[in-house]
Amino acid sequence: MSAQPNAGFAREASRQILAGGSAGLVEICLMHPLDVVKTRFQIQRCATDPNSYKSLGDSFRTIFRREGLFGFYKGVLPPILAETPKRAVKFFTFEQYKKLLGYVSLSPALTFAIAGLGSGLTEAIVVNPFEVVKVGLQANRNKFTEQPSTMSYARHIIKTEGLGLQGLNKGFTATLGRHGVFNMVYFGFYYNVKNIIPVNKDPTLEFLRKFGIGLLSGTIASVINIPFDVAKSRIQGPQPVPGQIKYRTCFKTMATVYQEEGFLALYKGLLPKIMRLGPGGAVMLLVYEYTYSWLQKNW
Repeated sequence: MSAQPNAGFAREASRQILAGGSAGLVEICLMHPLDVVKTRFQIQRCATDPNSYKSLGDSFRTIFRREGLFGFYKGVLPPILAETPKRAVKFFTFEQYKKLLGYVSLSPALTFAIAGLGSGLTEAIVVNPFEVVKVGLQANRNKFTEQPSTMSYARHIIKTEGLGLQGLNKGFTATLGRHGVFNMVYFGFYYNVKNIIPVNKDPTLEFLRKFGIGLLSGTIASVINIPFDVAKSRIQGPQPVPGQIKYRTCFKTMATVYQEEGFLALYKGLLPKIMRLGPGGAVMLLVYEYTYSWLQKNW
């Protein structure tokens, strides 16, 4: 008798994992160029820096002119390698935390938010080493053909800095904050608002309803969590003085950025982040829901 429930859980989990992985892969292929631009803005420290970008348009023109089209896809391999397990973990754990929280007398709104927080923290554990490699590669302003490969750069980090919190896992607390806060708002807002706005019988209008809610979810979550993202980029990216670690911990890095560069510096890269995770967040949720629905009917 116990074999049937186990088989049912395995099949359901497989659907969630496959749908989540598909959502992540589609999103990263479409939106990675904006992630490169966002990281460049976050690691530049002042307007007097000769390499500083003056605007979003200037960053796109400069990267394309100096580094070519593939410059926008620097550091793409780590997220591609990580996206399938990362997004699979994101959506699978969200569903599992949501199910577990069903045994506690919480409001649906709180259930979605706490399940989102749990999924974000779990996702951060999986993704952080890939983020360290990705940020390092994105910070490299040489031509695409002149930059180190993903594997050689990862080996360099392990050899020179180790596997710990100063090496391949540096910025871990900032990554926990970034993913935990983002997913708490992202899932909490999306599912609560989706349950409030009535379903539309017209398939096109229903698609637009979900896309609009997903777009708002990704945008609001991005605005709230970006200080953690800036701290993560500073800790994981090149330090101002080679050989000297200036940015070590999440909240200390935020305080340093605030003291030296002002409050708005904690929101560097916000526009490209919103441009990526607004529509990107909608794409992920829709790909997940439609893929999951298809798998339920066909597998």
